[in-house]
Amino acid sequence: MLGDDEDMDAEQVNMSGSVAMSVEQCYELLPTVPVGRIVFTENALPAIQPVNFMVDGTDVVFRTSRGSKVAAAARSAVVAFEVDTYNDSLTQGWSVVLIGRAQAVVDPDERVRLAELPLRSLVGDTGSTFIRVIPEIVRGRQVTSPGLTSAEPSPS
Repeated sequence: MLGDDEDMDAEQVNMSGSVAMSVEQCYELLPTVPVGRIVFTENALPAIQPVNFMVDGTDVVFRTSRGSKVAAAARSAVVAFEVDTYNDSLTQGWSVVLIGRAQAVVDPDERVRLAELPLRSLVGDTGSTFIRVIPEIVRGRQVTSPGLTSAEPSPS
């Protein structure tokens, strides 16, 4: 599992107050929000769907219906998974992104174990398919800025 070493080596803090986080920091923050976004390909275009999830070791697991678009699209596909949170004034927050392969969980014992977790589909059904995202890249950025100024319109 890799962080984005190039970004972290080049510049820890950019001009906007954004700070690269370590992989460990990313994994500390990941389970603190209830909903993430799975990014996958649908009809050769990017698609994003919110999902509730759990962290299982270093993987992310979510539940969906067997016939859902994300279940069909995520079979051994490269996906991104993102979680974030920001305060109301947008002066503090963070974002964590995992990039890796998504796999449907097919092992019966593993499915039984995952079924015992408090994990359900966001749409309210129990979902019959578990999807596991196995990250190869883990990145995070923390934002701390003294405040945002509103953009001034350009003179005409």
